[in-house]
Amino acid sequence: MNAVWIDNEVVPADKAAKIERETHKLEKRLCRQVGQAIIDFNMIEEGDRVMVCMSGGKDSYGMLDILLKMQQRAPIKFEIVAVNLDQKQPGFPDHILPEYLKSLGVEYHIETQDTYSIVKRNIPEGKTMCSLCSRLRRGILYSVARRLKCNKLALGHHRDDMLQTFFLNMFFGGKLKGMPPKLTSDNGEFIVIRPLAYVAEKDLIRWAAHRAYPIIPCSLCGSQTNLQRVQIGNMLRDWEKQYPGRAETMFTALQNVVPSHLMDHKRHDFRAIKATGIPDAEGDTAFDAEEITPPALTGLPGLQVVMA
Repeated sequence: MNAVWIDNEVVPADKAAKIERETHKLEKRLCRQVGQAIIDFNMIEEGDRVMVCMSGGKDSYGMLDILLKMQQRAPIKFEIVAVNLDQKQPGFPDHILPEYLKSLGVEYHIETQDTYSIVKRNIPEGKTMCSLCSRLRRGILYSVARRLKCNKLALGHHRDDMLQTFFLNMFFGGKLKGMPPKLTSDNGEFIVIRPLAYVAEKDLIRWAAHRAYPIIPCSLCGSQTNLQRVQIGNMLRDWEKQYPGRAETMFTALQNVVPSHLMDHKRHDFRAIKATGIPDAEGDTAFDAEEITPPALTGLPGLQVVMA
């Protein structure tokens, strides 16, 4: 019987063919979803020079991988520069990313700044480091983008990150606020984009395993197991296990906001509401049992412009 070797295990040819088909479907889905996000939010335009921020984690590797595929197939011309910020964490393998990026033939830049010492010096032991670390990193990346003449910064946040941020803000910040797929930088100088906005983390995990990326763990904050984000992530994964498709339904809700049925009087002029005698489809249904039709859980609409 014909067989192939995968991870030191003999796999029958028919199973290997199935794995290959599923991997091809995964690649097509990733390309379609990234392409759809780029179109929906006008993330990348003709002549853009995009700085792809590389952390050494699965998400940034996957983002660069898919964007390079998009660059080859897109009907527009844009440049990609991969950038990594070496924060001088003890034991950080600073050879891995340069070697990997060089092997791809992509333009890249490694910025070395000792933010690790600053964070450790200013944050008490046991306290969350993310806030200060993020501010320092953001300022440095803006400076690098300016030097490299990039007008857009691509970050590797995916669908699950966006859901986590929404619930973090709701539970701990008292705001209905998420993580936008596109926004201006703090200083108004750049556009920040998140091309993985429609991509599920589980697909990135599968793709990273298939591509065998040289993953670099974050030793600065990776051990902070009690972070609120970790708690929210565990909660969402438990919901998804108990109610498959729940994460996609919640993510769809972020794209279907009805301000008139919330309570922010700054977003909707409740004071001006008066009886008109004219039927209103968006009027009061408080006494009705609202019909909720769950969205199809088959993924996002297909993309014709960018095909795998």
